[in-house]
Amino acid sequence: MQLISPEKIFRGNSAWFQALPQIKKISKRPLLLGRSLATNEIRQQIYKDLLDENFEVYITNLNFDCCYEDLERLESIVIKNKCDSIIAIGGGKVLDAGKFLADSLSIPAITVPLSASTCAGWTALSNIYSKEGQFIKDIELKSCPKIMVLEHEFIKTAPKRTLASGIADALAKWYESSLTSSKVEDGLVQQAIQISRVLRDQLLIDGESAYHNQSIQNVSWSNVVEGCALTAGLIGGIGGEKCRTAAAHAIHNAITQIISTHKPLHGEIVGVGILLQLRLEETKNNNKLANQSIKQLVLLMKKLNLPTSIADLGINVFENNNLQKIAEFTCRDKSEIHFLPFEINQQDIIETIINFEKQKIKIA
Repeated sequence: MQLISPEKIFRGNSAWFQALPQIKKISKRPLLLGRSLATNEIRQQIYKDLLDENFEVYITNLNFDCCYEDLERLESIVIKNKCDSIIAIGGGKVLDAGKFLADSLSIPAITVPLSASTCAGWTALSNIYSKEGQFIKDIELKSCPKIMVLEHEFIKTAPKRTLASGIADALAKWYESSLTSSKVEDGLVQQAIQISRVLRDQLLIDGESAYHNQSIQNVSWSNVVEGCALTAGLIGGIGGEKCRTAAAHAIHNAITQIISTHKPLHGEIVGVGILLQLRLEETKNNNKLANQSIKQLVLLMKKLNLPTSIADLGINVFENNNLQKIAEFTCRDKSEIHFLPFEINQQDIIETIINFEKQKIKIA
């Protein structure tokens, strides 16, 4: 069975108020889950809106990333208060935690993204991290969210950095799926790859305008937001696992193993992962166009103030055995790196990163 999409999706201006009657049909005692102080005002407004509609509402926060310690604590809160749904309000980690909790307790998940930084509001997946933010594994859930609410009025309040991060994460759909699934004969998978190509083109064309003018009146902004939060999720739903991740995400997962005070966003790390994947394609798979793709991507990434090296992420790979740690985690058993149509080993990763960090790759 394929889990393609949320049951109901509300998008655009006033999406939250349009969703309220549907939420009322499936829940009376929701738990509101959030995290960031910066988004507390929106959560309090949602809390008030639900009280006005006679919901019995409970509210709590994620303390860390989506980690087992937090999830166990939150599960006890849900059980104690007999909550009948989870309304997850925030970024990817909050959305993943809300989906995981709802899935574990067999109650509906309602996702309300407050940025376009990932497609986590759409998917039937939750990424599990340590308390320190190190990736552990992703877990396939029994269903996509019951309801997803992409309220543009909420999204426009997010920092520009989150949109840039979402653009990088969404771009990975093309660069990963076109490589891992190009020989798959399944029609749905091939169609998913083509959607990812169209999404890539739209992000390359509209990304800069969306980043510099975060306004509901800016069509480029609306299209990019929905591309990152909705279309990217649809691609994974239609195409399945190989249309979601490959080397870019494998490298992301490995880089999170290095504890950093800088705390880069998910898509910021994935963007660097795309550049490294393209370099691997060039050196290991004789892709003559990879370097041109790197130049094209770096041009956009610099306009969006995105990192273009691991050093830009606040990590020095040449200390504390960081290079070896990244290579080992990237190439571990069951890593997404093994979806590539050519063999990769730890030494390949080490050599590519060394060249990359020393800027031996011509990217300008």
